[in-house]
Amino acid sequence: MQRELELIRAALEEHLSAINDNGSEIQALFDYLHQLEVKFDKLSQRMDHMQLDGACAPAKHQVASLNHIEKKIFLVLYTEDTPLSFKEISLKTDLPESLVPDCISTLVSKGIPLRRSYFNDQLFFALDPQFKECQAKENLVNLSLQSFM
Repeated sequence: MQRELELIRAALEEHLSAINDNGSEIQALFDYLHQLEVKFDKLSQRMDHMQLDGACAPAKHQVASLNHIEKKIFLVLYTEDTPLSFKEISLKTDLPESLVPDCISTLVSKGIPLRRSYFNDQLFFALDPQFKECQAKENLVNLSLQSFM
């Protein structure tokens, strides 16, 4: 009977040791997860800071010089709050509708960020709101009244 009690005691001590090992492993994993959470918070703060400070970073928005027709189309997109179709851009700029798609492509290739959307199988364009804000602050496209007179 004494031998059986010692075997039970040894089994219980072994079981207690395993529980303690699992507890320390759980604690180590918890500490690791806490460190990851702190790092994610720091990363999130850095990204928020970059977005706030870098909203109008000149390196982000470099625009090549636009010709007169491209400036007309840009001005229409800049002054409109709603997206416009090729036909609407054509009407507002007094340009042939066949010329507008090529000019839109040229604007994009020169660094003007446009947002595209489809509605009823028709393509609509709008100027990116952040770029619009940067244009208002920094005149990236170099628009002047003299260029339209």
